[in-house]
Amino acid sequence: MKNALTLLMFTTLLFSCNTNTENIIPEISSANIEAKPPSKGTQIINNAIQAHGGKFYDVANYTFLFRNKEYHFTNDHNNFSYAVKHTDEQGKLIHDQLINEAFTRTINHKLVDLSQEDQNKYSSSLNSVIYFVLLPYKLNDASVNKTYVEETTIKGEKYDVIEITFAQEGGGEDFDDEYQYWVNQTTNQIDYFAYNYRINGGGARFRSAYNKRVVDGITFQDYINWEASFETPLKEIPALFEKNKLKEASRIELKNVDNLKE
Repeated sequence: MKNALTLLMFTTLLFSCNTNTENIIPEISSANIEAKPPSKGTQIINNAIQAHGGKFYDVANYTFLFRNKEYHFTNDHNNFSYAVKHTDEQGKLIHDQLINEAFTRTINHKLVDLSQEDQNKYSSSLNSVIYFVLLPYKLNDASVNKTYVEETTIKGEKYDVIEITFAQEGGGEDFDDEYQYWVNQTTNQIDYFAYNYRINGGGARFRSAYNKRVVDGITFQDYINWEASFETPLKEIPALFEKNKLKEASRIELKNVDNLKE
């Protein structure tokens, strides 16, 4: 606002001193303003988003099962709704829902009053699951920084390596985590990605995709989750993977993926 007022006062002063402003304030034409082309990293990620689903992500309504919990996500351009239902060990039905930035939890259909800490914890858990399921769709968020690293080969296939970091504002609680994605140059799809984390002592993970299938325009894929030590640079993990030197930590398997939008 201060800058706007200063500009207004300066412009007023110019007009009061000289009514002929043609030579003082040059006309700015839109033709003189060139749009900055996207970076190589951004363009590769854009191509990956198109290869995995493109416009089908913008308006979507899907359910799936993951580790005995029923998840549901709805996208409507800039609006979204994520939900998960499961029954706990006491037989209580727990239903978490994140609508844009508003989180709620019900137990046996009754709204629960949660502390801010618990809201952050449960919403982060729900968001993380949907985020990875929707990869690479969310990699064009404003908080995401995309940097082209190099070209490499994994198991005879050529890949572009993209480093992903997050701005502190809008990047979530784990904004300082680092990611690398390996985008297949032939298919434009993400076959591998790796990340490091600092919570619980820190570590690194490498995920290899399998069981790719397209459900009404969107590609869903499962992952084998490989473990590496925290000190391992992300770019070096694929070489360890090819030499079978990574330990399998878990599997990320989606079941009963269904499109609810008719």
